[in-house]
Amino acid sequence: MQRRALVLPKGAALTGCSKGKREFSTSLRGQGDLNSMMEKKRILSGMRPTGRLHLGNLHGALENWIQLQQQYDCFFFVADWHALTTDYASPGDIHDNIWEMILDWLSAGLDPEQCTLFIQSEVKEHAELYLLLGMITPLPWLERNPTYKEQQQQIEQKDLGNYGFLGYPVLQAADIIMYKANGVPVGKDQLPHVELTREIARRFNFLYEREVFPVPDALLTEVPVLPGTDGRKMSKSYGNCLYITEPEEVIREKILKMMTDPARVRRHDPGTPELSPVFAYHKIYSSPEEVAEVAEGCRTAAIGCIDCKKILIKNVLARLQPIREKRLELEQNMTKVVQVLRDETDKARSVAVQTMAEVRDTIGLNVFR
Repeated sequence: MQRRALVLPKGAALTGCSKGKREFSTSLRGQGDLNSMMEKKRILSGMRPTGRLHLGNLHGALENWIQLQQQYDCFFFVADWHALTTDYASPGDIHDNIWEMILDWLSAGLDPEQCTLFIQSEVKEHAELYLLLGMITPLPWLERNPTYKEQQQQIEQKDLGNYGFLGYPVLQAADIIMYKANGVPVGKDQLPHVELTREIARRFNFLYEREVFPVPDALLTEVPVLPGTDGRKMSKSYGNCLYITEPEEVIREKILKMMTDPARVRRHDPGTPELSPVFAYHKIYSSPEEVAEVAEGCRTAAIGCIDCKKILIKNVLARLQPIREKRLELEQNMTKVVQVLRDETDKARSVAVQTMAEVRDTIGLNVFR
């Protein structure tokens, strides 16, 4: 399916401060109780802009963010500089992907009244802190990063033997400690990244004999295992994704073609539901009664795979309908969406400016003060 390009309103760049009345921003972000916000622990997380989000993104990260925004002072950012570590030759794609992802965030339930959403590259202070942290980060810390060698082997079509790819954990550390985050929500596979950030924060505080940065904790989250339509890990590179806001007929067609238990060659063959990717979706989208019905029907061959998939299609479409409707509404108001992101990014920048003033003073770089 050919992706429809998003058309931003003329002059809808994020750079610079906005002026004038901000009705849409006000409707999404109220004044709030600033005192209660300050009392909350701060959480930071980001996501690389790779286009529209799939169901793995929704259940693996976004739903957790939506819950966290109600309990913490949350900063969520579009990690577009991080995307350049592997997609450095796709500038047009990254630009479009930023807005595709932002629309999905807002459609799924991230609320600027409850969290701060911003674009990493629009807060230039991240680059300055990245540079300064690079001066104190030992090279072996980066070379032992487990993701470094893994991705070099997996992404063969790109030359990843560059400084940006080796040093991205330092940029990640700058992203986190810039906002003095107390916690970072991650799955178990990302624990080494947070630990490296903790080491860098501790090293900075030790070298300059000042507790500038809190040492952030990893907030372990249970990530539901949601396979792709072919049974492998859901990945855009595999072409096996179900996307949050794609049309109903596309979702229906993809689910009908999903891999099932290979032992069920014929309709009357009993099967093992746990071996079918379809059953993993039932556990998320179907009621407990339906899950039990599908499991028993599969084991006894009382129902066929098509019957099982039809139940799933009904539940998936019902669950995603409000998100798709919200997405269509936002697409009709891109000027206002851009305004919200401009305001949100301004808010993040104001925090980053304060942090960098403290960092420069600590290092001794405020030469005109």
